[in-house]
Amino acid sequence: MADDPIYQFEINRLIPIEIGGLDFSFTNSSLFMVATVAAAGGFLYLTTMSRGLVPSRVQSISEMSYEFVASMLRDAAGTQGMRFFPLVFSLFMFVLVANLLGMVPYFFTVTSHIIVTFALALVVIAAVIGYGFYKHGLKFLGLFAPSGVPKALLPLVVFIEIISFLSRPISLSVRLFANMLAGHIALKVFAGFIVSLGSLGAIGVAGAILPLLMTVALTGLEFLISFIQAYVFAILTCMYLNDAVHPNH
Repeated sequence: MADDPIYQFEINRLIPIEIGGLDFSFTNSSLFMVATVAAAGGFLYLTTMSRGLVPSRVQSISEMSYEFVASMLRDAAGTQGMRFFPLVFSLFMFVLVANLLGMVPYFFTVTSHIIVTFALALVVIAAVIGYGFYKHGLKFLGLFAPSGVPKALLPLVVFIEIISFLSRPISLSVRLFANMLAGHIALKVFAGFIVSLGSLGAIGVAGAILPLLMTVALTGLEFLISFIQAYVFAILTCMYLNDAVHPNH
């Protein structure tokens, strides 16, 4: 089972908990979600607790992360969108740290499970819908009826806009899940080639050089993808929140 590239995504119960016939067990996925929150929160707290006028290197990383997300949100949703900064920053840091923790050998990648990424996407869509109706009332529905559309085409356009809006949590969650899943499977497969060929003697060791180089290259690529996917998740969140702030734009 250890050679199975899918085995690394298996969820195991660490502390079985059942209430009313429902499974609330604490799993390895739960453990690494807690570890992700603790690592992200601990890093931000420890690196900013001194608040020096001349920031240290680690403090600079925290400040750059803050400014990076703040700039992203202002560009996408304007200054009014900054009220969502805690949400966007928390999502960005959670996805980024979860992706990076998943790169550690024998660690669990929580973002490789569609249920986790879909739950994060639902939080975003719930914030968009909730704030949209809270701030604009029924005018928020104007999001689905763009101005300037001929009346004859309006029903078709409204239908397309509704389908597009409902597909957002699916595309947002599947994009992150699929990239992390595929990348880790590829790494596991090439790493398996190295072990298999290395057991065949001198000829096998020579043949394992290419899979080794591919594994190193894929590892570097996966670190880059870990950041890119956190960025994509955050920037799409900002764009969706812009619809709640400015539904008529």
